[in-house]
Amino acid sequence: MSDRKAKRLFTGSIPLPTFEGFLVPILAVVAALLVGVLFILWVGKDPILAYKALWRVTFGSTRNTLETLVDTVPLIFTGLSVALAFRCGLFNIGGEGQYLVGSLAAAVAGYALPGLPAVVHIPLVLLAGFAAGGLWAALPGWLKARFGIHEVINTIMMNYISLYFVHWLVIAHLKDPTNLSQRTPKILESAVLPNLLQNTRFHLGFFVALLVALGVYFLLWRTIAGYEIRAVGLAPAAAEYGGISVARNIILAMVLSGGLAGLAGAVQVAGISLAYYDGAGFVGYGFNGIAVALLGRNHPAGVLVGALLFGALGRGGVRGMQAIADVPKSMIGVVQAAIIFFIAAEGLFRVLVPRLRQRRQASRGPGPAGGTGGEGAPHSGTATEGGAGR
Repeated sequence: MSDRKAKRLFTGSIPLPTFEGFLVPILAVVAALLVGVLFILWVGKDPILAYKALWRVTFGSTRNTLETLVDTVPLIFTGLSVALAFRCGLFNIGGEGQYLVGSLAAAVAGYALPGLPAVVHIPLVLLAGFAAGGLWAALPGWLKARFGIHEVINTIMMNYISLYFVHWLVIAHLKDPTNLSQRTPKILESAVLPNLLQNTRFHLGFFVALLVALGVYFLLWRTIAGYEIRAVGLAPAAAEYGGISVARNIILAMVLSGGLAGLAGAVQVAGISLAYYDGAGFVGYGFNGIAVALLGRNHPAGVLVGALLFGALGRGGVRGMQAIADVPKSMIGVVQAAIIFFIAAEGLFRVLVPRLRQRRQASRGPGPAGGTGGEGAPHSGTATEGGAGR
């Protein structure tokens, strides 16, 4: 990288998300909630009571708010995982598998390393989860960089390989012989993320997630490595021409992305479950991380907001809408799906809004700006950049 580029990279302002950038996600959430109202009415329930119950269970008290933040933590990590890969032009949908191997690695590091102080043991547990997830994502990254095999196909397959591989490890080698559950031994006390408030599950992992989000932000916009990752995502041919190794950055982005998903599993083990429980199925954090990243416009700040929303919806579905308002919890799935649909329809919004503006101006008669009709044909690159979130 030239001195001029480096100087601009380290002295320029850090791009912050703008209201305009978040306008489509905001409209998508509002529209999705309205769609939820229609479906709730369709099943013969009271939507006002349902949304009141949702709010009450998620943010109605200090305890409920803290519990919602706890449910937000893994979504922050998986959302950052997807967002970082997106910035490099990659679609990592292997977060579920990376989460599983990260969880198991953290559990093993948590119970198999006795005699360590907490200040050493906890970072080792988190590092084990990050390393396992990163290594699991390295293979799809290498296949993409070396042979051009699409990462979507690779990561989908790796999800199921990890599911059954971890299941076999727990059942055949790592199961706790003193417990009937299909789980590993409990992690040692020195490996547990401490609870910050008594009688709650609110633990140190929440602030770890915030620090990691800040770290991803710094990496992408304040380091040469992050500059190269974003350059590859925006224009790989131009990046290669400028001396940036596309293959190396693809592998690096996938390793970091997988590591973040594995870190999600490590924090859950060290802060909540205190062991790896084999459920022979996916937990959903990896797939929900895709929606979180899309809602957050693939920006760390937006990911925090998206994770909070999806964490609240996930918590309030069963405990609030179903338990209090007798609304099927599947309605939450409808709302979440509608959010994704409306965000994916961003290109439609970008076409319709200028056309509606043009019709309104035409109905008012010709004005001094006769060339405003050009707004009806938005630049194709605008829609592409917005849809990709890069």
